[in-house]
Amino acid sequence: MEGSGEQPGPQPQHPGDHRIRDGDFVVLKREDVFKAVQVQRRKKVTFEKQWFYLDNVIGHSYGTTFEVTGGGSLQPKKKREEPTAETKEAGTDNRNIVDDGKSQKLTQDDIKALKDKGIKGEEIVQQLIENSTTFRDKTEFAQDKYIKKKKKKYEAIITVVKPSTRILSIMYYAREPGKINHMRYDTLAQMLTLGNIRAGNKMIVMETCAGLVLGAMMERMGGFGSIIQLYPGGGPVRAATACFGFPKSFLSGLYEFPLNKVDSLLQGTFSAEMLSSEPKDSALVEERNGTLEEKQASEQENEDSMAEAPESNHPEDQETVETISQDPEHMGPKERGSKKDYIQEKQRRQEEQRKRHLEAAALLSERNADGLIVASRFHPTPLLLSLLDFVAPSRPFVVYCQYKEPLLECYTKLRERGGVINLRLSETWLRNYQVLPDRSHPKLLMSGGGGYLLSGFTVAMDNLKADTSLKSNASTLESHETEEPAAKKWKCLESDS
Repeated sequence: MEGSGEQPGPQPQHPGDHRIRDGDFVVLKREDVFKAVQVQRRKKVTFEKQWFYLDNVIGHSYGTTFEVTGGGSLQPKKKREEPTAETKEAGTDNRNIVDDGKSQKLTQDDIKALKDKGIKGEEIVQQLIENSTTFRDKTEFAQDKYIKKKKKKYEAIITVVKPSTRILSIMYYAREPGKINHMRYDTLAQMLTLGNIRAGNKMIVMETCAGLVLGAMMERMGGFGSIIQLYPGGGPVRAATACFGFPKSFLSGLYEFPLNKVDSLLQGTFSAEMLSSEPKDSALVEERNGTLEEKQASEQENEDSMAEAPESNHPEDQETVETISQDPEHMGPKERGSKKDYIQEKQRRQEEQRKRHLEAAALLSERNADGLIVASRFHPTPLLLSLLDFVAPSRPFVVYCQYKEPLLECYTKLRERGGVINLRLSETWLRNYQVLPDRSHPKLLMSGGGGYLLSGFTVAMDNLKADTSLKSNASTLESHETEEPAAKKWKCLESDS
């Protein structure tokens, strides 16, 4: 691959990459709930109404299951065989069981006393089963549901997994679908397939999904090739991209370019002086990107917000304090250090950002991109019609939108414009299934919709317009086509006579 020779490839994985290290981004899993966090020592993490520290997870392998103990400490959970002696004795039906609240001998005070003594949740669940007068009268399925419900309430079991496109897309869609434009995980998978995302490609992406689509593309390309991200506003938002925990080698092939400069690039009036006229504060976007990512990750705790209320009653005030505390202009002389060094560092970052923009403009000017992905909250028609000029012929493009009507308009405009083939507007129907012994069936609750996709391929359309001989041949062909039905008609008349 010629294009990938100029860029350094990704670093080989070390044997310890499967182990959790300090500073890594991980995903906490409990049942079907996920949360992305960064491993830091002595940092309190709140997840599913429980707080703990991640110090003890460092050095363990991904996929390890931990149990929250006293003082917020995490201890690896040993695998134990599920007790089956209690579930052997079961009833035939639940018709004679009355839910009057008197079947459980243990009171809330007794359960609280057991917790204060430091008894593990597994033992508490066992005592609840032994002190239930109706447990043995329940059916086997009802007993399993009872045990599962009590374990979820009293056992604090957390699994630390490695971030991936599937896990992060499920997490965002379940907790904050508005941040990713209600894009479902199966829709994202189809986008990657229809867009032919692979290593060595030169891709263009325009997305406002918190960087989830960008991170999925980077994961599939594996650090080979180049990605040009077009962004609105002062800078790209990559909160979800940071959760992947990509190495620095992956960022060497990532470029960004402001969306408001695309028209000048198409018209040939773009120059380096246009970048210097941008607001100077935009250079601080990358500097504060980590802070914004932490804020967006913390805002995902909708279910945990009630538990965190005593600690953070005013999240907006906290965000303001965090931003001000990291801004050197609001720091004291001792914290800020030399103001001259700060100004030089700021100028250096601005110059680096300017160089990256010029490199992205040079790549776009070649107009030989291998694909285009659009997934934004803006209307897709003007975006697609402008960005298709940067894509080489016989290359795929995919447009995502939460609603069908904008894509229908885009479909019509593309048919009028020409230069595209195999246009297809699709929607995926997804339903989850429960697979258990004697209880396999579709789940009652399912997603109402995961968005719509418009896909197709680009073709060269200049040859037909420029070559007049092709037009004459086409007109002759049309005349022959109009004469053919008439000849058939005469033959029918002769046979009748």
